[in-house]
Amino acid sequence: MKIIVPMAGRGSRLRPHTLTVPKPLIPVAGEPIVHRLVKDIAKVLNQPIEEIAFVLGDPAFFGEDVVESLQKLASDLGAKGSIYRQDQPLGTGHAIMSAEPSLSGPAVVAYADTLIRADFDLDPEADAVIWTKKVENPEAYGVVKLNDLKEIVELVEKPKEFISDQAVIGIYYFKDIGVLKEKLQEVLDENIMNGGEYQINDGIKRMMADGRIFKTGTVDEWMDCGNKAITVETNGKMLNFLQSDGENLISESVTLENSKIIEPCYIGEGVILKNSTIGPNVSIGNQTIIENSTVKNSLIQSASTIKNANLEEAMIGNHAYYDGNFSRVSIGDYSVLE
Repeated sequence: MKIIVPMAGRGSRLRPHTLTVPKPLIPVAGEPIVHRLVKDIAKVLNQPIEEIAFVLGDPAFFGEDVVESLQKLASDLGAKGSIYRQDQPLGTGHAIMSAEPSLSGPAVVAYADTLIRADFDLDPEADAVIWTKKVENPEAYGVVKLNDLKEIVELVEKPKEFISDQAVIGIYYFKDIGVLKEKLQEVLDENIMNGGEYQINDGIKRMMADGRIFKTGTVDEWMDCGNKAITVETNGKMLNFLQSDGENLISESVTLENSKIIEPCYIGEGVILKNSTIGPNVSIGNQTIIENSTVKNSLIQSASTIKNANLEEAMIGNHAYYDGNFSRVSIGDYSVLE
């Protein structure tokens, strides 16, 4: 089994946090989004992962530190790590084809801006599986249309009339991804674009037209990381899941001086807490210092200093300095508020 991870986008909706760090490497509940996503997919697949292919963007932004991080992620899962570059932002189909040498055999394609919780078996009769989540407002999503055999027969973007309540979340399994490669190559050769981009859906629709069987794999939770507000919400959800799983989320190296932690919280190594109340639903990166503050439902990265703060639904980057009595804050790396 292979996992293909297109992650070349700049994450503009999550700025300023993505000005210095690619969005898939922003930590949520103490671990980068793409690391957590790939590990969770590996758990669902429950079979050996042969290769993980990452499709990155501009080397000036996705540099060697990013490559090393992803190579280690693959190695830790016993897989070969392959790095490809998407030289132009030409859509989901183009991103997948940027990894053309790795497009053979069974594979999962997963876009690295979402997190999941799932437990299901892949249907052995299916040529492909599109992972979905039941939603209350399907008109806001791309959804699947099913026939009487519960096979996917159509993909419908933001339907005005009810088609189904199963929204496509951006994770796909192909029994042989070489078939998708063949169809996407046709899309590229014929220059078929939607919104100025080559889309994975156009390759999938050609597979369906050939009679390939598509089924759904429904996830229990689908957590987006598209913007600051939803990323903070996702952080809280993930912390609660990890606590329920029995994971130890608080480092033994935390210095606690006249402070209280209300779980669930992730607190990294070397964190110093003085005269503060932290939690619930707070993640704090390594080497951060928090003094005389109350912090809840927030995400704070590494090596930052927070003083005299009353924070809720805040997101603060790395190496930031914050001193004040603000709330609903979103400041990026190396920022100062005092």
